[in-house]
Amino acid sequence: MIEKREFKGKPVIILKRSENDRFPFSFGLAKARLILEHIEEIKKFVEEQSKSSA
Repeated sequence: MIEKREFKGKPVIILKRSENDRFPFSFGLAKARLILEHIEEIKKFVEEQSKSSA
């Protein structure tokens, strides 16, 4: 699930595992840009960690 809201007048996006997720992941535009700049490294990290924890 994804929600879009404002926090202190700034837009944020909220990622939830389910409607009742008690600890959603939220971030604003600056962090969203940072994630996009490093998306390939993030994908590689997930792949590496998925293999080692399997």
